[in-house]
Amino acid sequence: MSAVIKKKVLLVEDDQNLGILLQEYLRHKNFEVELKRDGVEGLFAFRKNAYDIVLLDVMMPKKDGFTVAEEIRSDDKEIPIIFLTAKSLKEDKIKGLTLGADDYITKPFSMEILELKMNAILRRTEKHEVREAQDEYLAGDSRLDYKNHRLYVKGVEVKLTTKENELLRLFFEKKNQILERELALKHVWQDDSYFTARSMDVFISKIRKYLKDDDRLQILNIHGQGYKLVENQ
Repeated sequence: MSAVIKKKVLLVEDDQNLGILLQEYLRHKNFEVELKRDGVEGLFAFRKNAYDIVLLDVMMPKKDGFTVAEEIRSDDKEIPIIFLTAKSLKEDKIKGLTLGADDYITKPFSMEILELKMNAILRRTEKHEVREAQDEYLAGDSRLDYKNHRLYVKGVEVKLTTKENELLRLFFEKKNQILERELALKHVWQDDSYFTARSMDVFISKIRKYLKDDDRLQILNIHGQGYKLVENQ
């Protein structure tokens, strides 16, 4: 039986007591939680690591939650964001949702309700399917000509095998999101056995070499989940 993969939460909350309480509660509920105390720390962590959902306080030092959410949304259009805030005015809620938040919870709140909302949003936003292919994809200073099996890194052409082409398509399609190993294995190899997984590791190494001259792109290993193609601005 395979181990249950914990969903990774970025919690950005400047109230130390509430932050620690939430972190402990969610860990008890089988989430992996990283706690940051201000907007600058939170945004830095988001851009460095991979998360499944973000919980944001609004009124924080250095960078407020609305600004952090706006910058997260410029990097990643799909990651779920929930605001946790003492600001209960309708205008603030409208602003939060307009910025792309999935929910807006006013303090004080029930941790059980928060957990239920998180699980509902994660179920709704989970994506295991692969979209219909495009002719080309862009990321960083690179372009994937999917139709013709060509990768252009800063204008330099690389000819791709079919599997390299399909794997790069998944990375470009899901840039700044986690590409689950199981999804890649089943889509590219139609098999998720141990030996096929070892084969994919070789392909990942080759793709890293192809992209090494693009300073804006980096492929991260996400322990227990898969990979993430990070696009830096």
